[in-house]
Amino acid sequence: MTANSAPAKHIDAPAILDPDQTDLLRALDEVFAGWGRAEGAREILPPPVYRVSDLEKFDVYINFPHLALVAAPLELAGGPAEPAGGRFTPADLRAAQLGLPHATCFGAYLFYEGTELGQDTLITLVNRCFRNEERYLPLRRLVSFQMREIVALGSYQHTQQTLTMFTERITAFGAAVGLDLNLVAATDPFFENDGARAALSRLSPVKHEFQVGGLAVASVNTHRNFFGERCRIRLAGESGYAYTSCVAFGLERWLAVLLDVHGSAPQALLAVHDAAAARGA
Repeated sequence: MTANSAPAKHIDAPAILDPDQTDLLRALDEVFAGWGRAEGAREILPPPVYRVSDLEKFDVYINFPHLALVAAPLELAGGPAEPAGGRFTPADLRAAQLGLPHATCFGAYLFYEGTELGQDTLITLVNRCFRNEERYLPLRRLVSFQMREIVALGSYQHTQQTLTMFTERITAFGAAVGLDLNLVAATDPFFENDGARAALSRLSPVKHEFQVGGLAVASVNTHRNFFGERCRIRLAGESGYAYTSCVAFGLERWLAVLLDVHGSAPQALLAVHDAAAARGA
């Protein structure tokens, strides 16, 4: 082992959902996506990986290095590479030019990169996310999981109204499906630690999480114009760059807490259907 290396961490196998769990997750996703569509959101389909150079624009590797995962092709110059002990070594790999996102909303900002929005905009998207967690727990903390997001782009007022509206919907839906949701301020460092935005975020938190027993299942996030600047997204008729905010749902985490409350996926699915029907979702 060299001075700059560390022991390889064991990564638990990604979750494979059974048919009942899959039905429940799809139903949850349809509820959350439906909230966005009801407010005029169109859906986009992002890729599961991005260029490292694109994620670098968002300070991913500065502010979230502990979560970051990258992908690299095998080095075949010396012949076929074979894993040892379930692992490839750095010598087996070429330069990693692909990054695995830890959040879904990155795709929204890259989709609108270099554009001028004709009006306040709302979109929704779902993607595979990847995180290098300190520890993994079934359905709760996974190396690969699905995150549905609703993203607002445009005026600051639009981004804040979006968060207010969906905060109310999450609160009501959580109660309807039997979850004891707690809304708490969180501290994800979207902004450089020594920047003016970071100082402002310490005074006025930019991220709030809905937690069940300490586990975050959803979040509402305001980014001010950070992503608008980094992707040069403007709002027609306005000076400066577009503001953004997002509402995020960790689908497997919702699955986990609903299974705890209802005991089985079919019973939880009934609760989700009843809650959605009662609220017209």
